[in-house]
Amino acid sequence: MSALRRLLRTPTGLFAVVVLGLLVVLAAVSLVWTPENPFRTDPFHQWERPSAAHWFGTDGVGRDIASYLLAGTRTTLVVAVGAGIIASVVGIVLTAIGSLTARWVREATAVLLDVLVAFPTLLTAMLLTAVYGGSLGVVVVSVGLAFGVTIARVARGEIRRIARSDYVVAARASGVGPLGVLFRHLVPNAAPLFTVQLSLAMATAVLAEAGLSYLGYGADAGTASWGRLLSDLQTYIGVHPWSATWPGAAIAIVVMALSLLGDAVRDATDPRLTTSRRGPDAATATGARRNIGTGTGTPGTSGTSGATAATGAVTGTEGIA
Repeated sequence: MSALRRLLRTPTGLFAVVVLGLLVVLAAVSLVWTPENPFRTDPFHQWERPSAAHWFGTDGVGRDIASYLLAGTRTTLVVAVGAGIIASVVGIVLTAIGSLTARWVREATAVLLDVLVAFPTLLTAMLLTAVYGGSLGVVVVSVGLAFGVTIARVARGEIRRIARSDYVVAARASGVGPLGVLFRHLVPNAAPLFTVQLSLAMATAVLAEAGLSYLGYGADAGTASWGRLLSDLQTYIGVHPWSATWPGAAIAIVVMALSLLGDAVRDATDPRLTTSRRGPDAATATGARRNIGTGTGTPGTSGTSGATAATGAVTGTEGIA
């Protein structure tokens, strides 16, 4: 609970939690209600401006933009969560292979990761969608696989550092197996790093789905997508500039929230950052309180320590006399 409070106290953490919480709520609401059918066209109400009847106006075929955006929250949420899960599984598996296996396997895995990470995530997704066809599942899997490799590549150094720690060596000596070491010690201690990379993977997935749908490689026509809507509206942006503002702003805000979430969670949960945030003055004060409480301070550094030392000296002198 204290970590959650620290998360909400930071402006970036509060912004990310509010935006993503609102995204989940809107996605749930869109399952049962939208102002209008998001795919219904009305040629008699094309390019209407925002009004009470159409909150964000209509597009060139008369679709209600607000309803389409609301339905698109489900696509965005599915892409972010699905790609995040796949990236986590792939990253942990590759990290385990690269840190808990024989030396030649670790070296081969490191070379493979260096080669795969050279391919941009969006390019990898475009290649897979071009081969297997454009669909939401292909986008999720391609982005998850591509960013899972990136997570493993980034986490490799941290995992190797943790694997050389005394408590990990002691765990291995006590008979804990490789999987036990991985899930009890390596992954929990590397969790802040994994959190940052996972949030970036989810943000990249949302951006990749929007970009691929914009290019015609993403979700099919029967699935509401913010990128596809932006692609439909950008042709007339010079005539109706307000229409493309809504999907563009939605994509930008969600990607920003996901990108900031990882850093905010890391700052709130990493004990090293939490301790260092108190500063040297807090550490000095804590040390002084401990010295005062135990009476072990250097004479003259505090009134209580000096008095304790003086009392001890007098008592000792009297005892000798």
